[in-house]
Amino acid sequence: MYSEAKIQFSTLRDLLRFAVSRFNEAGLFFGHGLTSAYDEAVYLILHILHLPLDQLEPFLDARLTAAELGQVLHIIERRALERIPAAYLTKEAWLGDFNFYVDERVIVPRSFIAELLHERLAPWVEEPDGIHSALDLCTGSACLAVLLAYAFGNAMIDATDISQEALQVARKNVSSYNLEHRINLVQSDLFAELPGRRYDLIISNPPYVSAASMAALPEEYHHEPRNALASGADGLEATRTILRGAASHLTDQGLLIVEIGHNRETLERAFPQTPFTWLETSAGDEFVFLLKREQLPR
Repeated sequence: MYSEAKIQFSTLRDLLRFAVSRFNEAGLFFGHGLTSAYDEAVYLILHILHLPLDQLEPFLDARLTAAELGQVLHIIERRALERIPAAYLTKEAWLGDFNFYVDERVIVPRSFIAELLHERLAPWVEEPDGIHSALDLCTGSACLAVLLAYAFGNAMIDATDISQEALQVARKNVSSYNLEHRINLVQSDLFAELPGRRYDLIISNPPYVSAASMAALPEEYHHEPRNALASGADGLEATRTILRGAASHLTDQGLLIVEIGHNRETLERAFPQTPFTWLETSAGDEFVFLLKREQLPR
């Protein structure tokens, strides 16, 4: 296929058409930040060719060198055959205007909490400059910890993960944003290594995939760390631990914000007396909840 393509392809437009066809033929799943074969093909091609990711049109009819053709075709074929998420192929993921280094040691960033941090958690946080301490549980690549630091400029932030390998990736991202003086990375199973610490704000995008959903996940997700996805039979194992421990780690006016995927109904059945506030995101109000300290289950 490579040799035939190199003979017949010459422009970026040729490669784009081929990539979209190849991805559709392979029946790929798009759930890691990009939503279609076209969007993913554009991203991969522009990234590999070191072109601006927001400028396709000026380059569509540009002719490629033989070396460039080979590089792009190689990545297209890896995506189609190995079903590796694009972010792992490029070692890069985006949340809004922020980009992060990623590899298979962490899940690909895709949290709805990022949208809420862009708005500095308004209206729930009335005085953003009054947030002096924050915690990001299950930080992974540290993407949300970095966004926390930008949203709340006076906050010192702890970011925890059970995986030492994930924290190695987190360290790269904290360093690339020059936030070592504000973000403290801690290896911890949720609150286990944080005795006595209290925070004005705790956020978490913990594992929340149920056993049944894990069994049905598309192949792309199996490239991600299993312990960053799976959370017991009903997907709430980590969330239950967070709810049990959060009160002792929040200041009196502290807030807890947790993302739980498609588990709203299951969570509300498990905690029928807990007054969850469901936050509006681009996907609706079923994925992220907020609780004040005094609302947490005892």
